Amino acid sequence: MRTIAIINQKGGCGKTTTAINLSACMARMGQKTLLVDMDPQGHCAVGLAVPEDQVERSMYDVLLEPSDGRPAQLSEIVWQIATDFDLAPSNIKLAAFEQIFAGRPGREDRLRKAIKSVEKNYQWTIIDCPPTVGLITFNALRACDEVIVPVETGYFSLHGLAKVMETLEELREQCDQEIVIRVLPTLYDTRTKLAREVLAELRTKFRDYLMESTINFNTKLKEAASFGQPITEYDPGSKGYKDFANLARELMGHRPVEVEPTSSDRLSRPAELVQRARQLAQLTSYKFGRPAQQILAQGANSEPHLTLTSDDDDDSNVMTIERDELLDAPANVSMNMRMPMEPKTIEQKIEEIYGVQREPDGITFRTKFDGASTVTIAGDFNNWSSMSTPMSMTRPGVFAAKLPLRSGRYRYRLIVDGRWVTDPFNKHVETNNFGELNNVVEVE
Repeated sequence: MRTIAIINQKGGCGKTTTAINLSACMARMGQKTLLVDMDPQGHCAVGLAVPEDQVERSMYDVLLEPSDGRPAQLSEIVWQIATDFDLAPSNIKLAAFEQIFAGRPGREDRLRKAIKSVEKNYQWTIIDCPPTVGLITFNALRACDEVIVPVETGYFSLHGLAKVMETLEELREQCDQEIVIRVLPTLYDTRTKLAREVLAELRTKFRDYLMESTINFNTKLKEAASFGQPITEYDPGSKGYKDFANLARELMGHRPVEVEPTSSDRLSRPAELVQRARQLAQLTSYKFGRPAQQILAQGANSEPHLTLTSDDDDDSNVMTIERDELLDAPANVSMNMRMPMEPKTIEQKIEEIYGVQREPDGITFRTKFDGASTVTIAGDFNNWSSMSTPMSMTRPGVFAAKLPLRSGRYRYRLIVDGRWVTDPFNKHVETNNFGELNNVVEVE
């Protein structure tokens, strides 16, 4: 489990907004996420429509010791906000924590022990900290692996950031542990010259700390908070959602995508189609319709494609490969000769029909990924959970799953050994909010 603390001693820089929406995006991507509110103001509960009068036990009770009364386990106070998204709320009682625990041994490790008790239940823990540097913030630093410092792209935020970084470095040394510190530009308004200059200054002076992701100023984020919803629920088509999705992707090890692709990006062919062409070319059940050398030898104005057909006279198995994809084809694939094949049984031919097939008792998804160990399927039908629907390996490299789907339109993607990819055997795709491709299947 990875634990991230959202810290800045300056208020109004978007700490709680970042904590809520980052957690929601993590959960939306199938990552089990716990949001821990360590701010006595309790704004995480407010921003997620958790009624304050119904929060009987909070993080204050979790941090107590048995001698203080009736402490609570962290697992006892969590509220389920959405699938894979839980909240450990706070309230004003937490403000007394520093006074009660002043001078006690082990006071800085209370939060770390609490989180350790649930580390097997979550993949991510996000800690929202108060706008102060005290015992509560020190507890968060002791409990976390990473720190995100949201910085509003304004003059006063930039002026105080150096002091914040110095304080964090001192606290990190006192904690005697390695903590990754990152700076996240927030409330960025590209229309203003000041914001652009501040961002440029951040890139110059804090290059080693600065994240690639940027949270732009977006009114939808404020509206979402006022309705008690994360941006994932309020407006998943907004720029604010795309910014936080990029932030989640960056933390998960992926490079952020462009929020608004340029015209050249829109015209480029998705990598998934190239992958599909390569995989089809490697299947021994396919042959080339005509010698590849004839295609490559043609002039620039000639038809730049090559047709693949299967041994069965079925037009649904015909596919076109662009010339640039053909040049990238694996070297071990013969371009000008038919590969010898033994006669196949009916069962073998059925197994080689990859993609989505409608059957009397459900929809079968069948795909091929040579060398893969595990393949799962995530989509609208399982709330985009990356683990709940594994595909069975019917033979090495071939995976299948049958789902009893009702009538409707479903989007899905495949997770191959932990990597999200598009199904190369389903040509029906649409662009998702991350700039990637979702497959689409319609059940009548």
